[in-house]
Amino acid sequence: MSNSYDSSNASPKSRRQFLAQSALAVLASAAAVEEAAAQAPPPSTTPGAPPAFGTAPAVGPEVNSATFAEAEKLVQVPLTAPHRAEAATNWRNAMAPLYERRTGPRRVAIPDDIQPFSTIRSVLPGQLPGPNANRFIRSEANPGPLPSSDREIAFAPVSKLSRWIEARKLTSERLTNIYLARIHQFNPKLNCVITLTADHALEQARAADREIAAGHYRGPLHGIPWGAKDLLDTAGIATTYGAEPFRNRIPSADATVTERLNQAGAVLIAKLSLGALALNDIWFGGQTMNPWLLDEGSSGSSAGPGAATAAGLVAFSIGSETLGSITSPAMRCGITGLRPTFGRVPRTGAMTLCWSLDKLGPMTRTVEDSILVLNAITGPDGRDLACVQSHLDFDAASPAKGLRVGYIPAWMKEAPATQVDRSALETIHQLGMTPVEVSLPDWSYDSLELILFAESAAAFEDLTLTHAVDQLRVQVPDAWPNSFRQSRFLSAVDLVQADRLRRMVAQQMARVMEQVELLLVPSLRDEMLTITNFTGHPSLTLRAGFVQVAEARSDWAPDPAHPLPKFSPPRRVPHGVTLIGRLFEEGRLAQAAIAFESAFNVSMETPPGF
Repeated sequence: MSNSYDSSNASPKSRRQFLAQSALAVLASAAAVEEAAAQAPPPSTTPGAPPAFGTAPAVGPEVNSATFAEAEKLVQVPLTAPHRAEAATNWRNAMAPLYERRTGPRRVAIPDDIQPFSTIRSVLPGQLPGPNANRFIRSEANPGPLPSSDREIAFAPVSKLSRWIEARKLTSERLTNIYLARIHQFNPKLNCVITLTADHALEQARAADREIAAGHYRGPLHGIPWGAKDLLDTAGIATTYGAEPFRNRIPSADATVTERLNQAGAVLIAKLSLGALALNDIWFGGQTMNPWLLDEGSSGSSAGPGAATAAGLVAFSIGSETLGSITSPAMRCGITGLRPTFGRVPRTGAMTLCWSLDKLGPMTRTVEDSILVLNAITGPDGRDLACVQSHLDFDAASPAKGLRVGYIPAWMKEAPATQVDRSALETIHQLGMTPVEVSLPDWSYDSLELILFAESAAAFEDLTLTHAVDQLRVQVPDAWPNSFRQSRFLSAVDLVQADRLRRMVAQQMARVMEQVELLLVPSLRDEMLTITNFTGHPSLTLRAGFVQVAEARSDWAPDPAHPLPKFSPPRRVPHGVTLIGRLFEEGRLAQAAIAFESAFNVSMETPPGF
């Protein structure tokens, strides 16, 4: 078979010649389109003629077909050569003006406290928004005698500490001094405190003691020392976000959660570390370490709350989660982490990473402690537009028997599930609950993270464009500086499509949660972390047992140049499971978790050496 052609029609003699001449013809066509568009007449000035897209004055740098050809690789949307040429010739009139807010002569600065006009609601149309009334009944258990040692007091749960303080067997000042002494002793090992608020704490503690002595007891958090993840504003006390550009930032007002804990009589003892700008566990002062295994970080981004609570340096702490930042350190440090329903706890005065995902929640040593804290901070403040009116229905004595607990069978058979997770699944029967197999579609849930990356890049736009983000301690491909820069090139169309997919995912979760009251899942199962953070469902992680690890764990992508420490023999560390509840049903979630906690019977073991 010949590849030559008849010379009488002047066709090329070979496939190579044909392709070459075809390419020249396409380029000539594209050039003609560009030239025609460049010579297009100005928009009509005839009275009554409406404005048209693409007729604004040309602004911005010159672009051409080659510019679009390279950009297509980023968004994976191929154009034909004529379409590429048409887009290039019109870009400076049609699309470049849309960047005027940021780059034009009429640029508009957007203050940090301005929230997006569109807001997220976790509850879908037709769904019930949780309980229809408030009920909060804590346990009536006798706390027993006050321990003789300061260490035992330090590790006691809030449920007991509060009873001793209420009965005036323990003063807030003594308890505060116990924790201050432990911070001085152990923080050098953990690196979990950014700002120690000793004088402030002792002043609050003495005031609490005076009030309680006078018969004014505010409730179970009165006189209880706590630590705040250092993205929660505290008036007159540095709030650094763990990041170099903000290390001297001192807010003039308290965050709403800070205000509410002050009103509850709690004692702020420390601002605790977080990975810079709420990512992982490295801040401007170094890495925060896991008290159970000092060779590894405590995980993040609520690194300080996880380590300090596990090591008995505070009675409880407040963390935050956007995509795993309460769950992961709670898992690694062996504590309880409660991530409330999106919209339950106001974020006013807390650092914004992602308006539609950020959540504030308690990190404690026991399940009941977490719900005691949630009860003090729940409810709208009129300033966080995503925070809605809701009720909290909790009775510590309510039985968990009869609850339907969903699980995904395949997830329990493969990593990251362990024998601890599988044993927890067997515990469902022992507690008189009913296990129910459920399923979710095999979708690309990670694609939802486009929303996180776009919102976080918007939240820290100025930091990125002024290159202040270059000051962050960690400058690797999986850290915020690179992510914020990359996110400038995400597609706005794909952002809208991700938001629509988010609604589809919420509908799937609504279907699942109609079948069960809660889910039992491996805590670090990526799909469930992503799904429930984007749908807003509450999550409670609690210690369920122990596992052996032969290598240190890290939140960061593997770096062959800096391998993680290995252990022979393996080290024993705590391992937790996670319960997912229905929207705004944290009370029922906690009641079930208390039953699991009692059955597991491992929550009171403390880290060796602390």
